[in-house]
Formats: sequence, structure tokens, C-alpha cells
Amino acid sequence: MTSCPLLRQVVLDATDARALAEFYRRLLGLRYRPGDEPPAVGEPDPQGTDWLVLRNDSGDLGIAFQQVPELPEATWPEGPRPQQLHLDLTVPTTAELDVQHDRALSIGARLLLDLSDDPEEPLRVYADPAGHPFCIFVAG
Repeated sequence: MTSCPLLRQVVLDATDARALAEFYRRLLGLRYRPGDEPPAVGEPDPQGTDWLVLRNDSGDLGIAFQQVPELPEATWPEGPRPQQLHLDLTVPTTAELDVQHDRALSIGARLLLDLSDDPEEPLRVYADPAGHPFCIFVAG
């Protein structure tokens, strides 16, 4: 039997890797890989201008952020700069969808589409602070 590679992480480009990492750390409750934590206030942040990794509690899956000099924002759902990737995040209930909606907005997400009243698959589409689209929906 042939084995398959395992997904380790998704990597997002960002013009401010530290700010985007902080957004997803707060949104998803992830933690920094050892050595990638933010420095003390006023200290230089060399990792934050290059490459940062967040991991889940078991450490086997994460999201990484790569610093780039510029990043045109996707014009979701159509337009001259289509999305290259988006993240799907799930919650168990519509009540939790509303809780996570408020959390996402409070930490810097921007609402792009609200289908929270869809009876089959309630969802909302957001842009993160760098403009990457992501969805939060009720998993059936």
C-alpha cells in the first residue's frame, strides 16, 4: 500500500506577517511554534518580517505566514484578482456562528457575504486583515 503525504500547514502570504499571524492566532486559538512568539515590546521582530508558524494543540497541523513586499487583495467573488485559496472554518450551530461572527469582526475581519439564514448551510464569508477570504459555516 502506498502512503500519502500529510498536510502540515497552509501558508498565507502577508505584507505584515506578524499582524496576520496574530489575527489567526486569536481567531483559531492556535499557538506559535517555539521561537516564533512575538518579542517583548520595543524589541526587534526578525521572525515577524520573514516566516511565522502557528500550530494546533497537538502540534500536527498549522498555518504559516510568509512576508512578501506586496500583496494585491483578492476581489472576491469575482474581478481582476481572483482568490487563490480560502480557508473553510466550521462551527456546530447557528448560535455559535453568530458568536464567531462577532469575534471575527472584533479582531479585524471584514464581512463579505452573509448567508447565515440559509436553512441548508448557514455561512458567512469574510476577508482577513490582508484580504484573504475565509468562510465560517455550520457543518451538517
